[in-house]
Amino acid sequence: MDAASAKSTKQTKIVVLGGGFAGVYAARSLERLWGASAEVSITLISRENYFLMTPLLFEASSGVLEPRHAVNPIRPMFDHVRFVQATVENIDVNSCLVTARLTDDQTRQFEFDHIVLALGGVTNKSLIPGSDSARTFKSLYDAISLRNQCIANFERADIETDEKRRRELLTFVIIGGGLVGLELQGELTEFIKNIGRAYPRISQNLVRFELIEAGSRLVPEMDEELGTYAMKILARRGVNIRVNTRVRGIENHKVHVTETETIEAETIILAAGVAVNPLIAALPVEKNERNRVVVDATMRSKSHPNVWALGDCAAIPDPQGKPYPQLAQHALREARLVGRNITAVIRGGSPQPFIYKNKGTLAALGRHKGVGRVFKFKIYGFIAWWVWRTYYLMQMPRFDRKLRIIIDWTVALFFKNDVVELDVITRR
Repeated sequence: MDAASAKSTKQTKIVVLGGGFAGVYAARSLERLWGASAEVSITLISRENYFLMTPLLFEASSGVLEPRHAVNPIRPMFDHVRFVQATVENIDVNSCLVTARLTDDQTRQFEFDHIVLALGGVTNKSLIPGSDSARTFKSLYDAISLRNQCIANFERADIETDEKRRRELLTFVIIGGGLVGLELQGELTEFIKNIGRAYPRISQNLVRFELIEAGSRLVPEMDEELGTYAMKILARRGVNIRVNTRVRGIENHKVHVTETETIEAETIILAAGVAVNPLIAALPVEKNERNRVVVDATMRSKSHPNVWALGDCAAIPDPQGKPYPQLAQHALREARLVGRNITAVIRGGSPQPFIYKNKGTLAALGRHKGVGRVFKFKIYGFIAWWVWRTYYLMQMPRFDRKLRIIIDWTVALFFKNDVVELDVITRR
């Protein structure tokens, strides 16, 4: 075989890192385009062996959804993609090698010709001193653990004789009034109200909710009118909403709001923005001031042409040069295009720019209430809640998971939340 023939038969190795929206849908896009072709190998590496539908995490926490119905096993989603459950430990973009630790603590290396960085983000703990003392809300573990703590707090408060300690157990603080903080607060008020019925010795007047936002209003991702509506709904449920309030620090069971005010709370949840994954921050590629990979409009690294980045990992410019927001609806569409772009480059073509206009933003507030905008239309209450549920149901891969979610939602209409803690042995 001559050199030209050997070159033409060389298999192109594509490695996708991350099992979230961006990673899973990028791998699906590549599989649709290449099928069982021997010209490429596609490897998807993720720490978890499931895809988490993050918008459903709030209902998984409260028990509206069975937690495993908010996730989808990754392996059945693919026919020709190699899936590896492992924790990525190092990415060598110069040697084109990924080092990953398998579940048995052995490490493996994976070569690549093209790599897709879709590792997602982490809760930003750099903004507030003592943030490690707070809970986060990004994983299935976080959701189940929060549920367990809420129930455990009621159990302890039920027998607590010290009034001060009792109030601390029944105080819930969420720091961050963006979409995550808003939806979590909405679902938490519903969950606490329902489980409170099982504790007749505890007055609902003892329960305290605090939602703290550093900015001038809630959900800056939405129109101000929609944010105002959300504030009114939560305020009616007894949530004390503070805007223009920058938390000075967090300690164990304490939130220092001002120099003179400290909130004592057993449950403190940090939802104050997203930071880039530490692995991405350490990469020797061009990055912006927030450590996101600087890419052109095709999602290709400006400094390393075989590196592609999307979702929370990248600063993807829109036609005006402004980075697209880190939202699920964008990640889904970025993932589909990055598969086509990598394919175009392999076949000698030109990648296309990512151009997308936001279709709107939705937030569920619990108790059959929601708020949002779809195209130019602002929607409120039950209609917004129903649209939110329908949209994310349709985004869940595989019919069997969709059906299980529908069954859970139907059952939840007739029965209240169980006061049952779910065993969680340890965080991996």
